[in-house]
Amino acid sequence: MKQLFDDVSAKCSKLTTQSYSTSFSLGIRFLGKDLHRPIYSIYGFVRFADEIVDSFHEYPKKDLMASFRKDTVKAIEDRISLNPILNSFQQVVHEYNIEWELIDTFLKSMEMDLEQREYTQDAYKLYILGSAEVVGLMCLRVFVQNNTSLYNQLKPYAMSLGAAFQKINFLRDIHTDYTHLGRTYFPDIDMHSFDKTIKMNIEKEIEEDFNHALIGIKLLPSYSKTGVYLAYIYYKALFRKIKSLPAETILQQRIRIPNINKLGLMFQCYIRSQFNIL
Repeated sequence: MKQLFDDVSAKCSKLTTQSYSTSFSLGIRFLGKDLHRPIYSIYGFVRFADEIVDSFHEYPKKDLMASFRKDTVKAIEDRISLNPILNSFQQVVHEYNIEWELIDTFLKSMEMDLEQREYTQDAYKLYILGSAEVVGLMCLRVFVQNNTSLYNQLKPYAMSLGAAFQKINFLRDIHTDYTHLGRTYFPDIDMHSFDKTIKMNIEKEIEEDFNHALIGIKLLPSYSKTGVYLAYIYYKALFRKIKSLPAETILQQRIRIPNINKLGLMFQCYIRSQFNIL
């Protein structure tokens, strides 16, 4: 009975999300219940691709990435895969009409991580488009429940939110990316001269993305708004913490929000959403 296999596949995506990201898992809890399964499935797909390029250093990453792309295509075409993460993802692709262009653009960004070590301005924009903005659009397809008109209206705001999140990730992980992976995502920057001015310029970019994204969050349907807003305020809190620290500190350690603070953000998000004061 395929339904049982599909249920097992969905549970694998949920387990993947919960294992890799407590913050994302908390955000999903605040979404409408019908949205949990598809968002877990999108995260599981994205997470597996990211793991190939970021973690499997002792394995042939190029071959693994090529196989993952091929298996993704086959899963979507066949509407089934024995890889439970891909089986779960292909269901969401068909149910919510997620375009292949979004999936292909995402995979191309992951493939950039196999080769790219330093980024020009054009490569930086292309990477953010694929690694974050189109992932936001995949999720937006779910958040608006196939309402094409609303999707088109909210598309630019979802892309801004994805870009803001990714740029904060770059700042948060700048030490690990440079020291362990040899990557510098921010364009035309010599890491040895990374200072307050450079950091402030990046932060200004992120502020603009956040301000634009919030406009769209307020327009989301009630069943998805609170969960997305929780992710927004979590990243806002992380951003404020990064802004408060000197450039040399973020070059030396990964910045985190303690779990107790995350619970406080959850409560704040719930109260704000109840009184519609986003």
